Amino acid sequence: MSQSPASRPVRTRFAPSPTGYLHIGGARTALFSWAFARRHGGTFILRIEDTDVARSTPEAVQAILDGMHWLGLEHDEGPFYQMQRMDRYKDVIQQMLAAGTAYHCYMSSEELDRIREEQRARGEKPRYDGRWRPEAGKTLPQLPEGVQPVVRFRNPTDGVVAWDDLVKGRIEIGNAELDDFIIARADGTPTYNFCVVVDDWDMGITHVIRGDDHVNNTPRQINVLRALGAEVPLYAHLSMILGDDGTKLSKRHGAVSVMQYDDDGYLPDAVINYLARLGWSHGDDEVFSRQQFVEWFDLDHITPSAAQFNTEKLNWLNAQYIKKADDAFLAAQVANRLARRGVNPETGVTLEAVVALYKDRVANLNELADSVELFVADVHPAPELIGQHLTDAAKAALASLRGRLAGADWNKAALSQAIKDTMAEHGLKMPQVAIPLRVAVLGVPQTPSIDAVLEVLGRERVLARLDRHA
Repeated sequence: MSQSPASRPVRTRFAPSPTGYLHIGGARTALFSWAFARRHGGTFILRIEDTDVARSTPEAVQAILDGMHWLGLEHDEGPFYQMQRMDRYKDVIQQMLAAGTAYHCYMSSEELDRIREEQRARGEKPRYDGRWRPEAGKTLPQLPEGVQPVVRFRNPTDGVVAWDDLVKGRIEIGNAELDDFIIARADGTPTYNFCVVVDDWDMGITHVIRGDDHVNNTPRQINVLRALGAEVPLYAHLSMILGDDGTKLSKRHGAVSVMQYDDDGYLPDAVINYLARLGWSHGDDEVFSRQQFVEWFDLDHITPSAAQFNTEKLNWLNAQYIKKADDAFLAAQVANRLARRGVNPETGVTLEAVVALYKDRVANLNELADSVELFVADVHPAPELIGQHLTDAAKAALASLRGRLAGADWNKAALSQAIKDTMAEHGLKMPQVAIPLRVAVLGVPQTPSIDAVLEVLGRERVLARLDRHA
């Protein structure tokens, strides 16, 4: 007797269709499947469901692989491609035809459409009427000439399909509600619901964790598995993710490629942390490591209600991760971003020192790169800032300060003293010197502590930039 899914070693899978990029909803499904396998010392499998030849593209496959790699959701087996398993699917279909659990149907699509219209007109549920289904004592219609048949699954006609969903609870669907669905098209290609069943069977999947848009597929897949004498996995259907405004997630609030989050300056660990909290919780914990998530993760604390995407919360989380990140790591990330902008980050300024000044003030890596760029690229203050802050009085003060800085020790204490001496000489308050100084050396009126900025920027750069305005 085979073991039940609950007692066998855990095997989960993520099975995206490569008809587009990997988006947040798919990434959360992948994360939960990955974490469940890691939590239980199991195996996480990546399967590419590419049977939709018209819409599947190599670029979409690569986008999925890139997104999974960026998130750090590495698979243990795969990727497996359904198009490379066609012979296996066709063998199973032949076995089912021989066993009588599947049969050929010669009804044309036009005929099926007409029957469904007639059923709707009578107020009935539109469905295949079973006319080619073999039954004891039943005479089947005469075979039409020149028609390639489809293969239909012989679904049970009575009883219910029931499963204890690990998120939604008990679900029961009457077999009378399910018609004999097509498992192979007229050209011989197997259909999605059939390929999934054979894959889950062959790969020994114990837990199917997926979006609740698949709930309607589950009873059909369970019935096929039972017809094959295969072990039925346990199912956990995750509720959908809504946008900030409570509507279906769209591109304007999160349903973009996972790699767009990289472009927008998010850290993968922050995105993982955020995804983990979309429909799952561990008490009131908000910020936790990937390792903590794996240790804590279970299916019991996944909410059956829809999760809501919150861009503000994601930005806050990302800022927390940037604050905690190693300066050398952040400097490398920023250097890559600057290089992509055509800015040379190797200009004598220590990037780690600049990063340390700004990491507590930014929400993403692009904002951090914007700040660092002021230190390594040539700066030209906007004319309106020059007109507002670099007045004649300010320029006179900056000229005095420039003289002091030329011979000062280059540390925060000495630089701070030079600024205070200049304020005293000209009878000015700190903002009247510090703001023009910021505009002159960095092109912006707001920065971290000005003495720290000067120290990191370096004597040569500070004096050269002051010479333009003092």
